[in-house]
Amino acid sequence: MTRITADHLARGAVVYVRQSTMTQVLGNTESQLRQYALADTSRAAGFATVTVIDDDLGRSGSGLTERPGFQRLVTAVCTGSVGAVYCIEASRLARNGRDWHHLIDLCALAGTLVIDPDGAYDPRLVNDRLLLGLKGTMSEYELSLLRQRGIEARDGKARRGALRFTLPPGYVWSEDGRIEVDPDERVSGAIRMVFAKYRELGSARQVFLWARGAGVTLPVVQRNVTAYRITWRAPAYHSVVQVLHNPIYAGAYAFARRGNRISVEGGRARKTSGHDRPMAEWGALIRDNHEGYITWAEFEANQRTFLENAHMQRRASRKAARGGRALLTGLVRCGRCGRMMRVFYGMASGHAHRYQCRGDDAHVGAGLCIGIGGVRVDRAIADALIEAVSGRAVEAALLAAARASEADTAVRGALERDLEAAR
Repeated sequence: MTRITADHLARGAVVYVRQSTMTQVLGNTESQLRQYALADTSRAAGFATVTVIDDDLGRSGSGLTERPGFQRLVTAVCTGSVGAVYCIEASRLARNGRDWHHLIDLCALAGTLVIDPDGAYDPRLVNDRLLLGLKGTMSEYELSLLRQRGIEARDGKARRGALRFTLPPGYVWSEDGRIEVDPDERVSGAIRMVFAKYRELGSARQVFLWARGAGVTLPVVQRNVTAYRITWRAPAYHSVVQVLHNPIYAGAYAFARRGNRISVEGGRARKTSGHDRPMAEWGALIRDNHEGYITWAEFEANQRTFLENAHMQRRASRKAARGGRALLTGLVRCGRCGRMMRVFYGMASGHAHRYQCRGDDAHVGAGLCIGIGGVRVDRAIADALIEAVSGRAVEAALLAAARASEADTAVRGALERDLEAAR
């Protein structure tokens, strides 16, 4: 190429290699080979020093993700040590106008050529700058067009319930594309156990603590780039919550329950994923699509219970009782300001306690709002509870015994399934 001068050859060449996803990295190896072959092309052109930058394999060029390899390239161009940048096509360097034009500007200032299979371009020349600008614009437009087509096709398929995605533990795809209960009794039994304990205990955290104490394991989907498999792990709180929150267990086909958010950090767009969407904004929701572990009515009731148990919800919502000797921990509010009252225990014995509201003390130094002794209050509450339940004490005892028996049966069944799987 006649535009490559002795000055360019003396500074060396950089070959930039990139693929957008790990699926492409593992499956589309021919593209990698073509890009790496540019190193031989640059040496054949006379470059003695050739640097291959492939740090961005599996990273998108849309501008929404960090690209350390691209930053290395920009830094090298700024130092004036790069005579030419080799790429298989413009889209490998950038899929967004900002990164593309920023690189072209720096190449013009440093006298660096941009070389692809179509030719060598000098950004200092008007015609070459125009061609490079068109290549960058077409690359950005191509990405937007491909993304739009892909999203529309995906969402249309999901609205019909035909789109396959990774199912949670307890379900598998049939050969004809239907969602079916996992035939592995160990997996399906563990999921049923979680819902049964939630009906009994009424709290995701209590289910988690029970499972931990019982020594049972829960199924978890372990994903890699091309497939997934079920693994068994000690219970984790988020795993229990995911089971209880997932509408698929209620027999509903649900897609795109979470979305992405784009924010500006340091002058650049940043995309984060996994943000919950309101049900009305889900990409697809088809009730009674398959056999559920629970009914849709029970699923909705579970979600309401979650909100009522949350301690950070609005003032009017109910709360779940918390630990400690005080009976009203997490349940009593200040009659003056409406804030949740805190429990303070005596330093000497640790038995006496008081319910106090600090009001705006933490924020504006307003001091104590109200405080009352907790012993008499708790005694009055206890007397009222005993009076309310004394008529049904025998029934309550029988019910507690039955639930304890059910819990023992559930634990025994889970452990037996674990033992059978280990044989």
